[in-house]
Amino acid sequence: MTRIALVGTGLVGTSWAVVFARAGLTVRLFDASADTMKSAMTGARSILQDLHAQQMLGEQNVDEIMARLLPASSLAEAVADADHVQESAPERLEIKRALYKELAGLVRADSVIASSTSGLPASSFTDDIAGRERCIVCHPINPPHLIPLVELVPAAWTSASVIERTRGLMKQVGQVPIELNREVAGFVVNRLQSAMLAEAFKLVEDNVCSVADVDAAVSEGLGLRWFFMGPFQTIDLNAQGGIGDYCRKLGPMYYDLAKEQAQARPWSEALVQKVEDACREQVSANALESRKAWRDRCLTGVLKAKRSVLREAQLPASR
Repeated sequence: MTRIALVGTGLVGTSWAVVFARAGLTVRLFDASADTMKSAMTGARSILQDLHAQQMLGEQNVDEIMARLLPASSLAEAVADADHVQESAPERLEIKRALYKELAGLVRADSVIASSTSGLPASSFTDDIAGRERCIVCHPINPPHLIPLVELVPAAWTSASVIERTRGLMKQVGQVPIELNREVAGFVVNRLQSAMLAEAFKLVEDNVCSVADVDAAVSEGLGLRWFFMGPFQTIDLNAQGGIGDYCRKLGPMYYDLAKEQAQARPWSEALVQKVEDACREQVSANALESRKAWRDRCLTGVLKAKRSVLREAQLPASR
């Protein structure tokens, strides 16, 4: 059985712990902060209780899954026997570089070291360590216990076998891995999200529409299609002759839009304040934590609905 070590037990690390333990794997957890480790165990139990209440744990119960989470007293203890190390340390380059130099001397020679980083390429913090070929970015979408997509981003020196092993592990624990052929800033998901956010802020800044209406355009429009199909699949069905027909008919319009949208703009303090004021009208600052819980309940419902919809349509739930 694959043995997992989690290094860094903040929000992402805690969610990863649930992913691996829920899949039946033993997980050793370590964080430099004892308080963060304690919070992770409490947080994992809370997540599992919510999943159990929504009948998302199958025949398993909370206690048996929690029994697979084993806090370690040191980094060395956590990673000594690990087949896969999932690192979720703070998103600061100097911290990553120091941590990976330490990890290189502690993990087994055949262990995979995967980073949850959301934007730092593996090459920026593994270039000068021994065994760098076993390092890879394995970036989840938060929270990974509810959102299955994982981005696998190898450095130029990452071994092909490491990519394959990591892909296999992610599938084993119920995630949906996508693989980048090379490092690129922001990876895939954040690049797609960046393009949408840039236009969303422009629409508000130019007084085209309100913050609420931009959100509705996605949640009540695009998002309903993107709930179960991607952008290429979407346009392939939006023209009589498929994607080629769509591109011939609408490609020039999109090209003109792209030229219009090409001018990047910083998000000014005034613009951010305008958007924040609109968001606080919808959800007060002291209600943000309860809103996150609401989001997670919605995500759980969406997952259940998606599985049901695709099962009835006799289509695969994921790749």
